[in-house]
Amino acid sequence: MDANPPVRELAMSISNTALTIEDRKLLFTNLLRADEYDRTMYKRMMSGKLLGFYHPGEGAIAPGIGAATFLNQDDVLSPHHRAHGMAHALAKGVDLKPYLAEHTGKAGGCSEGRSSFHMSFPEHKIYMFSGFIGFNFAPAVGYGYAAKLSGKGQVVMMCSGDGSYGQGRAHEAMLMAQNMKLPIIFWCENNGLAIHAEASEMHPMPDISSLADGYGMPKRIVDGQDVFACAEAAREAIDHAREGKGPMFVECKTLRLKEHDIGTPDLIGSTPRSKEDILKQAEREPVKLAMQKVLADGLFTMDEIDDLRTAARAEVEAAWDWADAQPFPEDGEAELMTHVFAPNAEDAA
Repeated sequence: MDANPPVRELAMSISNTALTIEDRKLLFTNLLRADEYDRTMYKRMMSGKLLGFYHPGEGAIAPGIGAATFLNQDDVLSPHHRAHGMAHALAKGVDLKPYLAEHTGKAGGCSEGRSSFHMSFPEHKIYMFSGFIGFNFAPAVGYGYAAKLSGKGQVVMMCSGDGSYGQGRAHEAMLMAQNMKLPIIFWCENNGLAIHAEASEMHPMPDISSLADGYGMPKRIVDGQDVFACAEAAREAIDHAREGKGPMFVECKTLRLKEHDIGTPDLIGSTPRSKEDILKQAEREPVKLAMQKVLADGLFTMDEIDDLRTAARAEVEAAWDWADAQPFPEDGEAELMTHVFAPNAEDAA
């Protein structure tokens, strides 16, 4: 089975009519910014300038922009790991300079160089990244319960991939969220592959969102290559949750145009992915689709798009200049023990 089934346009497209011209301009600008960050991260990883891993975002950055651009600052966001959540984070207003520094182990990083790509920006209500697939479902329920108790209208945007919905905690989270009418959006970025395994091998139904039916949870399926459709679905789900109506499941049918992470063979099972298929899928790359729409609708001219791309590239270069200029953490036992719980001898006694 094709790991990236064709998009069913009628089932998944959502009208842009609820998005203003300014909304669409913002989404397109954020999309270009995320694309520039992703391209640069790939180049730096290939040249040995990053620590740890990098999970390329090419083909799959639209869902993150759509999910987070219209969140309030006090809404909780749990980003997806694709492109290391940079599309999600920048769309919510995060200054990515400390995150880039984190990728190089610098003391100026958001976790002081200790985590590689496990971001934490509490001031933006982004609390975690985990190497455990699906870990964020359980904390999301806690955040959702706290948001409901506060009565302040906060919502939780819980982003993850198709592979995470094979975890038991995903089902526990959806069950609790629906029973307790918690303000959580279960945002599934389904690219049809969990590293090498096809979604069809792990799920009996073609749509991951069919899981929501068992919990009586409303769901939407959208074209994950269309940043405007993603944003429209996100806004609907956010409004639904903010109004106290409980959770909603949104499945973004997206694509992964590169390997799962740099250095891992790009396979389906044990078979290399077809280059011809990837080139065909690349015709639906999100920036390409969005550019066609904004030009057709007269939102930008080609010269204005070139200016936006130049500005995005300058932003990324300046951010990396800042990150590169940061010092490495100091050597020594004191640095190793900072932020680590270790009872002293008296406590242990």
